[in-house]
Formats: sequence, structure tokens, C-alpha cells
Amino acid sequence: MPSHLSADRPAAQSPGRGQVDSLITQTRRLKGEVDAVRRDAQDDTTDPRGRWQRALCDLALHQLDDLDAHLAQLRDGPPVPPAPPQTQPAGGSLLSRVGSAEWNLLTDEAVWSPELHTIVGRDPSAPPLTLDELPSLVHDEDRSRLTAMVTGCLIDARPIDGEFRVVRPDGEIRTLHMMGEPVLDAGGSTTSMWAVLRDVSELRRSRRAVRETRDSLHPRRHPVQPEHRLAVEPREATPPPRHGSPRLPRHTPGSLDLAARHLPSPAGSPLGGTWYDSLELPDGDTLLGVGGLTAHSPDVTSTLAMTLGALRGMAMSGAGPAQLLSWLDQLLEADDPPTLCSTVCCRYRPATRTLTWAQAGHPAPLLFRDGAGRRLDAPDGVLLGTTTGAAHGQAEATLEEGDLLLLGTHGLVPADGPDTTDRLLDLAPRIVGRATAQDCVRLIMEEFGDRDREDDACVLVARVTR
Repeated sequence: MPSHLSADRPAAQSPGRGQVDSLITQTRRLKGEVDAVRRDAQDDTTDPRGRWQRALCDLALHQLDDLDAHLAQLRDGPPVPPAPPQTQPAGGSLLSRVGSAEWNLLTDEAVWSPELHTIVGRDPSAPPLTLDELPSLVHDEDRSRLTAMVTGCLIDARPIDGEFRVVRPDGEIRTLHMMGEPVLDAGGSTTSMWAVLRDVSELRRSRRAVRETRDSLHPRRHPVQPEHRLAVEPREATPPPRHGSPRLPRHTPGSLDLAARHLPSPAGSPLGGTWYDSLELPDGDTLLGVGGLTAHSPDVTSTLAMTLGALRGMAMSGAGPAQLLSWLDQLLEADDPPTLCSTVCCRYRPATRTLTWAQAGHPAPLLFRDGAGRRLDAPDGVLLGTTTGAAHGQAEATLEEGDLLLLGTHGLVPADGPDTTDRLLDLAPRIVGRATAQDCVRLIMEEFGDRDREDDACVLVARVTR
């Protein structure tokens, strides 16, 4: 997919055929081994552990099938699309589950691949839907989500990476994963949008089976209380403002390539209080931050909106991160009872590539450079709302071109093994090799996105551009 920052650059050379063939062989060998484990799993349908083992193997086999097909396509190159049949099951081969589309904003023209028509159940001879018409296919509950993703892409030049459900003409509901980017002209205006859409319905069903069989092994210790169900409703009904994708600052030497993701808590858990944010300030600096409230309540969304709005407003004054946290501390302490908040607040100056930051009872940012990662030395700071007149220290670091900064909340890496920071730092060789901040976030999601966590979490990644 062409990047909106480098749409005119030539495509990278394809990997060697022999190298890809070797990966295909390894994948198929692994599929055979997983299938053997699947056959050895207990076939007693009354045994919860056996059902969980089989569901987990089925999920692994499904993902390995996709990997096999992806590698084969990488080896063989883009296929010449054959004339598609009028009907084709949406759950067929990988190619039948991946479609593409492009929407031209200047001419209002749309181009869909035959596979995309098949995925959504439309006649391939029918004209493709424009962006204005696309929501007509989308499930009522997901239309606002699609609108937010498309608007962010067209207005703010943000990449699209999200899911929504479509309703086919026969009434079948399918889940699509959409990844897209804007194409900009020389003046920085969006001229079109290009996207790949993948039918992930079977994958989601497999994952759901794994969760359900796993939950049958370990019933919840604490049943969901009525007030918890009420607290979850705002997240499902209206996307909270704190989880919008970060705006991208103007692309100049030393500016930041940003990406972020919210990792929700398990279904039925109280509504969490984590957030991330970025804001380009009037003097050209960029405000970055992640944080979370330490308590849960039905009005957590309004409390977070107030906290985030106050932080943004005070940052306009030009104050440094330590001063911002001191002011925010006074504001939260005035609540009855006081609101407790942990956060890390950063101010980045692209002209000198200087990062100034402060923290309040929060994990320090991680810096990745030259294939290695380290935790920045944290200045003094305590949880906001706990101590009257608490002083917050401030630290400064000079970044280099290509550096990557990772800000995460508590619970980003589930605490089921070694130190969570060490587990993130272990990803350094793979993170540094990623081309964009969005690629880094996807890697983190692949590693930790499906893990069990007691609470929701956020991650924000900033890469210094060249």
C-alpha cells in the first residue's frame, strides 16, 4: 500500500523466490505438526480442557493457512484477476477473502476489485459504491465507526486500520478488517483513498471459540455486577474521545510519525480509564501523552474528557510537562473524592529533536535506537490526586533521526511472566526494522493484543522522521 508520505517512491524489490519457498515449506511443516497435536487432543466433548485445546489448534491452523496463501502470493507476484463467478462463498480461499478499492475524491469515481464485490455479496457487474454509499452495506451499530475511520483518513491523513461488520443481501453478517491510506497531491491535499479489505469472519469465530472454551476452564471469580454493565455501555454506544488516532504533525525533518492503539479490557469488565493523545502546539512543538485513571465508574468518560481537555488547554500556554502535571494535580485533587491519575506527559521540539517529559506514577517511555531499546531515566513524580502540592521533576533527551519512542499504560503487557518492560525491550530488533509507527503498533498488537488483561490499556508510538 503506498504511504501518503512517499506515494511516488518506487516499490521495494521482491524477496528472493528461494527464500520465500523455504518459508512456505516451514509453514506447511508446522501446519502438519499442529494438525497432529489437534488429532491427539481429547475428543471428549464433555471435557472443557479438551474443547479448549481443539479450539486453539483450529485457530492456529486457520492462521497458518492464511500465512501459507500469503507467502505463495508473495512468491508468485500479483495475479491477473480472472473473470469471477457470479456467486462464490465468502469463506473460500484467501484470495476470495481479500479485496481492494480506491476512491477518487476529485472525480467521485470508485474502483473495486471483483473479490470485494464477492465479499459483500454484490453482483460483480454492478457499479462500485462511492464513499457516500458505502455505509449502506455496514451494520447499523458500526456505521459511526466506519465514518470516523474514513473521516480521519481524508481530513487528517491518518491511516485506516480497523474492523466493521457488513450485512450481505442474503442477511449474512460478515466482519471486515480494513487497512487504507490517503494519497496526497504535492500541496498535501487528499486526492484519493486506497484500501484493502479482508473478510476475517472465520478468524473472529475461531478466536471467540478459544475464549469461550478457555473461560469454561476458569469461570470468573467475580460475577459482573449491574453497575459494571452500565459502565460498559458508553464504550459500545459512543466512541470515547480519548481513543481517536493521533493527528500527524506536518512532515518536516525531525517531525514525528505517530500511531496509537487502545486495547480494551475483557468483555464485562468495568469501563477502563486509559487514554492517549497528541497535539501539535502553536509554536510547532508536539504534545504527547498516555495515562489512566486508577478507578472505574459509570461517569469515567466525562472525567477523562475533562482531564484531557484541561491538559490540552494548559499546554497552549507553553508550560513544560512538569508544570502541566502540577496544574493537573491541583485540578484533580479538587474533586470529591479526589480523582487519581497516572500519566506520562511529553513535549517534543522538532527543530532540535528535543524531548522534555515528566511522569506521575507511570511507566517511563521506552527509546529504541540502532536495534536496541532502553527505558528512559524517570524524573521524580507521584500519582496525581494523592499528595497536596506534590512536586514533579522533568527530564530531557535528545532524539536522533529514526529513533522510536514508545509510551504505554499499565497493563499493556499482561503480567504473566518476566518484567513487562523487558518483554517490550525484547522486541527491539523487530521494532527498529519496521518502516512506520503504524507497523510498530501492529507488531505490538500481534504480540500482546489477544492476551488476557485485567484492565484496558493504550500504546502510543512516535518515530522521528528523516
